Amino acid sequence: MTTLTAFELLLDIDHRCRLLAADQPSQQARQQHWSGIGFRIVEQWFVAPMGEVAEVLHEPRSSRVPGVQPWVCGVANLRGRLLPVMDLSSFFGLGAAASGKHRRVLVLDHEALFAGLLVDEVLGLQHFNLDSLDLAPPQPLIPAAAPFVQGHFARERNWAIFSPFALAQAPGFLDVAL
Repeated sequence: MTTLTAFELLLDIDHRCRLLAADQPSQQARQQHWSGIGFRIVEQWFVAPMGEVAEVLHEPRSSRVPGVQPWVCGVANLRGRLLPVMDLSSFFGLGAAASGKHRRVLVLDHEALFAGLLVDEVLGLQHFNLDSLDLAPPQPLIPAAAPFVQGHFARERNWAIFSPFALAQAPGFLDVAL
């Protein structure tokens, strides 16, 4: 039985991994698709990039906070962390999100910001062919959402590409005090 040095063992693992990788699709072929989390606010369909949504939750119980904007639903306890929950529909000036069992919270965990975005419905993981990407905003579009939309995908409906990270950097979103 031959004893391999640590370096030789790593070289062997590298060689076996490269053999297995040869059967995988090429990098160019994998980049032909774009994936994101689909969600709806009123009758507008959005899709957020996968890397910008930490998780999707059922609407958690939250405690109201006095002296905040009306679009701040409250603060929830998420595994020991305080999660401020913001109603995107109300933030965009469309009134409070419709109550219902389909409402979900998209958790945003970006730099120092940890917040939940309440939406009317989450439609799961959506996959798009990059050929259908249009960098212009879709029409019609909720006017207040325009600064956070980075184009759209056309399929059975227009899916506006919504960036939660862009929303997190907006001064109006961070100014929750009355």
